[in-house]
Amino acid sequence: MDARLPAAVEATGLLRRVEAEGGFAAIVRKGDADRGVLLLLIAHRGNHFACLERALSVDGEYRWCEVGPDASAAGQVAEWIARRVKFDEDIWLIELDVAAPERFVAEMTSRA
Repeated sequence: MDARLPAAVEATGLLRRVEAEGGFAAIVRKGDADRGVLLLLIAHRGNHFACLERALSVDGEYRWCEVGPDASAAGQVAEWIARRVKFDEDIWLIELDVAAPERFVAEMTSRA
């Protein structure tokens, strides 16, 4: 199984990456610094595009996968997030507004 970076370190790296590419990044909610789940709220010009979560796959590797409502159900995102936070108080919510959300999601979900 892969060694996993602490959640706080990984969150900081994601913020720096997006900001270096000219996007906007903000931590909406801080979770557990070591093992909190990272939930990325991907947007483009303020409009919801997708949600990504790093989860343990069946082969024991951590991978980013799309979760939650899709772009067509943007009005349901707040309700879905509230349920997630209620279920897992250690979750991190990170908003990333990127110029090319399709490319960003594809890069994140294709990584090991």
